[in-house]
Amino acid sequence: MKPTGIASVLFLFVAMYCGIDPFQHSAIYEFPDFKAYKIDMPAWSQVPVEKDLENLLQKSEIKFMNQVQGPESMAFDPQGRGPYTGVADGRILFWNGKAWTDFAYTSPIRSEICDPKPSHVSYRKNEHICCRPLGLQFDKKTGDLYIADAYFGLMKVGPEGGMATSLATEARGVPLRFTSDLDVDDEGNIYFTDSSSKYQRR
Repeated sequence: MKPTGIASVLFLFVAMYCGIDPFQHSAIYEFPDFKAYKIDMPAWSQVPVEKDLENLLQKSEIKFMNQVQGPESMAFDPQGRGPYTGVADGRILFWNGKAWTDFAYTSPIRSEICDPKPSHVSYRKNEHICCRPLGLQFDKKTGDLYIADAYFGLMKVGPEGGMATSLATEARGVPLRFTSDLDVDDEGNIYFTDSSSKYQRR
């Protein structure tokens, strides 16, 4: 058999193996009713063509290496202080210019299982208890911080921080399963994304 024929047979075998997944290696094998949807992409003429002619990204500096675990969204308060970020152990931290300090929490049942650990992967088992604040955005007028928590939905905490309060755990009768990001406009309207109406993050 020619090399091209062997490659074709090997490719066909790999494709069949992936499709059948006999040893359940697929990331979605636990979700037999998983569906994929085709998304129409914008025409290339609508894609921005601006280029970084000064190569600024290559000149950027990495900040806070190994200081925070699993930072997701970043936000700055109306006074320009920060950044604030949600981390893997469920806390929302604030950079005060010298060090990271605790600012807010989304879980009312935190315990020692949520204490900082060597790796962000260590939190996965208890993430639904410690919670996972993903999206952050300040209301520029009130100074309130709005939070999209993967497990607790939309939440809010005042400018002084502390325990966040729940705003919404469902939308039009559909429970929020995986709230992931949000934005607040100048009128105080909140726009948010929920990554799944069926599956939670954990």
